[in-house]
Amino acid sequence: MAETIRVEVAYAEPQRQFLRALEVPAGTTLEQAIGASGLADAFGIDVDTLEAGIWSKRRDRGTVLGDGDRVELYRPLVVDPKEARRRRAVKRTG
Repeated sequence: MAETIRVEVAYAEPQRQFLRALEVPAGTTLEQAIGASGLADAFGIDVDTLEAGIWSKRRDRGTVLGDGDRVELYRPLVVDPKEARRRRAVKRTG
């Protein structure tokens, strides 16, 4: 029997989240785990357009996963975080 590893695939939008634990063969890539998760079908999104990473660090989709890795897909930013903080500060000061 081939060795397997456990990984998670995570994605979030403002109103819904996706988190799926998978048991995959050792040597599985980030791309393969995303495909095996069923995220694209569950959310009806094109996962190929999203940046991806492992534990908050962007990684190439060909990266081989290790046991316990958390694969994350990142939505594009709508507003630069610094600009958002400035806007909130202006609202508070009037």
